[in-house]
Amino acid sequence: RDSIAQYDAAGRTELADAERFEVDVLSAYRPAGLSDAEVEAAVAAAIAEAGAVGAGDMGKVMALLKPRLAGRADMSDVSRRVKVALA
Repeated sequence: RDSIAQYDAAGRTELADAERFEVDVLSAYRPAGLSDAEVEAAVAAAIAEAGAVGAGDMGKVMALLKPRLAGRADMSDVSRRVKVALA
């Protein structure tokens, strides 16, 4: 999306329109993103499932969450949430 803004700023509307079209087409095939509440629930469930009690268990929790949430949630945000929950 940064390229769209750059094309618009440069007055290259034909390139911006082509990028917008690609984004629209590809968005139709992307899985729906999860809400914050759904991510929080998944994090809590994975922590309980892994029996995690501290920061040292973060790898176990992330190993459970990655296949469940990849493509549906920002994994860096998920990692941050796990870190906070285990702190």
